[in-house]
Amino acid sequence: MRLKKYQWKLKRREFLREIGAGAAIVAATACTSGKAITSQKTEKKQYGMVIDTRRCIGCHACTVACKSEFDVPLGVNRSWVEYTEKGNYPAVQRTFLPRLCNHCSDPPCVKVCPTGATYKREEDGVVVVDPDICIGCKYCILACPYDARFLNELTGAADKCDFCLHRVKQGLVPACVNTCVGQARIFGDINDPGSAVSQLLAENAVTVLRREMGTRPNVYYISADHADETDAEYQNQYVSVQTNRKFAKRR
Repeated sequence: MRLKKYQWKLKRREFLREIGAGAAIVAATACTSGKAITSQKTEKKQYGMVIDTRRCIGCHACTVACKSEFDVPLGVNRSWVEYTEKGNYPAVQRTFLPRLCNHCSDPPCVKVCPTGATYKREEDGVVVVDPDICIGCKYCILACPYDARFLNELTGAADKCDFCLHRVKQGLVPACVNTCVGQARIFGDINDPGSAVSQLLAENAVTVLRREMGTRPNVYYISADHADETDAEYQNQYVSVQTNRKFAKRR
């Protein structure tokens, strides 16, 4: 049976009243609990490393530990330490610069990979290489501004530091961090304000390698000397960089 006009208006009025009451409750709940909801939100992890060069003694324990952990072939490195000597006699000093993949927030190696073998993990921001998909084209090696990649002759795939993910998943720190006698390498979640790396970043002036490249590295340095041999002429002082790698010159 059809509803009369006034009955329809009455039911419509009641319906709108109920909807309005429900909306008010939802709005009130959102206003009172908005702070709690916000506090429960957490950022994704972004693993990174702080290297305090004041503590580095150039012993290469990190390099050896890395090679042992991954059976890295001779002549190539996942992690290494450069020596920089500069100054004019008798005021000459030597400093050390540990190097590794920077696990950039905007990694150029990912952009050029034609197969998707190189990618940035969403859960922790670590840049990794899938050797089963990599075709060994070397595009990523050329794209990396930090010279952190190489072609592994044993696997035929691109290789580099992955922050020892197999260790990190078990609650352990990377091998290079574990073996550093000076405790110069500190690893952790940069997005966690309570982590050691976050506290160091908050308390110290830090630098990154090749900031002008816009890759937003997640490896930071405290008191690093970024001098290069090309600086010698305009600084009017002796500058020498020993890469301790197959390539004599820094690339």
